[in-house]
Amino acid sequence: MTAITPARRRAHPRRLTVAAATVTAGLLLAACGGSEERTEHGSAHSSARSSASAPADTRSAKGAFNDADVHFAQKMIPHHQQALDMARLAADRASDAQVTRLAGRIEKAQGPEIRTMRSWLKSWGAPQPSSGSGMPGMDHGSDGGHGMDGMMSQQEMDRLEAAEGAAFDRAFARLMIKHHKGAIAMAKKERENGRNTAAKELAGDIVTGQSAEVTTLRTVVDRL
Repeated sequence: MTAITPARRRAHPRRLTVAAATVTAGLLLAACGGSEERTEHGSAHSSARSSASAPADTRSAKGAFNDADVHFAQKMIPHHQQALDMARLAADRASDAQVTRLAGRIEKAQGPEIRTMRSWLKSWGAPQPSSGSGMPGMDHGSDGGHGMDGMMSQQEMDRLEAAEGAAFDRAFARLMIKHHKGAIAMAKKERENGRNTAAKELAGDIVTGQSAEVTTLRTVVDRL
């Protein structure tokens, strides 16, 4: 049996100390890395929550604008408002599930867009359209009058309000097709003549979104 010399006995504690220090350092590094990873994940989750809770339409209209941009907002606000009035009637009058869902989507999209366009007019120092009637002197007849393409006459709105069930569903779909086509025409003019980037982007969204809804509404008319 080999005898352990004093020198060898003293070497063991040193080796144990070095090993312990290495393990401790490794644990500290792992702990730091884990903490950093959690921070990154936490930040990502926080960002996602912030994005999810943001308003539906918050685009700023900063930058250059022209008369076409102002007129687009002034006309599209009452146009959207009438679409909201029509959509809200569906809550207790519609009988078709697809009509009810589409009315809900219209409310969700166009309400925030109205608030956005009102904020643009305020920032541009331009007059706001009066609630529910558009700009002074505008005729909101079924021919759209004064560039208000697709707007319903008061008689058409009264008939829609008086309808229920399948009669409401058919009238809503037909009238909203005409209403959407008017909005699409107005938005295309803004895309051609406007200058403000945000206004032209919104106009593009209106063309895309409402064109898709017109296609859906046509299937509803065919089905009913």
